[in-house]
Amino acid sequence: MTTEPQPSAPAQRARLVRRLSRPEWPDTREVVLVGTAHISPDSLDLVRETIAAERPDGVALELDEGRFEALMDPEAIAKLDLKQVVRERKLLPLLAGLALGAWQAKMGLRLGVEPGAEMREAALAAREQGAKIHLVDRPVRTTLLRVWRRTGFWSRMKLLAGGIEGGGGDEPTEEDLRELLSGDVVSRLVAELGEEFPMLKEVVIDERDAWIAEEVRRIPGRVVVVIGAGHLDGVEETLLRDEPEDVAPLAAIPPPGWVGKAVGIAIPVVILGALAWTFVTRGPEAAADGALFWVLVNSVPAAIGAAVALAHPLTILAALISAPFTSLTPVLGAGYVTAFVQAWVRPPRVFELTALKKDALVVRRWFGNRALRIALALLFPTIGSAIGTFVGGGRLLSGAFG
Repeated sequence: MTTEPQPSAPAQRARLVRRLSRPEWPDTREVVLVGTAHISPDSLDLVRETIAAERPDGVALELDEGRFEALMDPEAIAKLDLKQVVRERKLLPLLAGLALGAWQAKMGLRLGVEPGAEMREAALAAREQGAKIHLVDRPVRTTLLRVWRRTGFWSRMKLLAGGIEGGGGDEPTEEDLRELLSGDVVSRLVAELGEEFPMLKEVVIDERDAWIAEEVRRIPGRVVVVIGAGHLDGVEETLLRDEPEDVAPLAAIPPPGWVGKAVGIAIPVVILGALAWTFVTRGPEAAADGALFWVLVNSVPAAIGAAVALAHPLTILAALISAPFTSLTPVLGAGYVTAFVQAWVRPPRVFELTALKKDALVVRRWFGNRALRIALALLFPTIGSAIGTFVGGGRLLSGAFG
């Protein structure tokens, strides 16, 4: 069995630094792309040395404003108002970002580097050189919502199953990362992602390639662009096109799919219709029994879910009271009610917010960290209420038409 020879370290670095120019660009205009791995110590050296050697007018980072602030200010997460986060229904995107950050932190601990350290290093190097910092990535919330809204149910399940399976594998070594940073390997992995999850690649890779490239296109002078190695080919290709890409549609969040809308409308119609039919055909007593069953079958599982989350007694009471009513509206779920109540009665302490990513790596700490318990107070009552909705709906239909 033969193995392909691995490129030398200088050859690998050469693939990760790409100097772009166009005939119509003035002599003062040049773009240098630097590809990194977000958990590789080598990337810190590569970024620092490239910016020092190029002395650019600007440094563009694969970050949005929120991630940049969190990266440069370690105390930023401690300033989170989780009640406001829950009220604005941003808790799930926050949790998704937290999950990714926790996974990267786990990998980074093994390799002795903090996730995103190369972006912070680039920002510090830019300041030392007097270069302007440009944030050129699309807001992460937009990307997450575009993925969620455009992914079908079975694709979501397939993606989740793949993530669980992949999470049980061996952690990458530094040698693995060096190989991964090879341009050929990155291209192959991106192509494989496109075959397995074409929509995911389109939103997470292709759309962001175009977005980053068009942001960079507007930056004057000589600029060093620090991006993940998986974006190198796409950003380079887009920048070298004659015509700019229209990225305005990429900022839009697609509306919920028709299936979700239909289910949200169908549930109250079916439940209230079944109770009304029971009232007409079997009398008010049977309808009252059906309504009581609906209340109990929603309230009890939701309250049990809140109790399993070790939520505050008021949160459990909120689950008990709200679940039968929130199940009849697609606008607000029981989990958001319980999460808000939990954030109100048990707001997280500063040290718990600071330890958020570290505690997210250990399941048992989710119950000890008040911030993470708010997440559990959203998740478990939601599951309980969903179970109650389907059980109760089936029972009411069978009672009305059986």
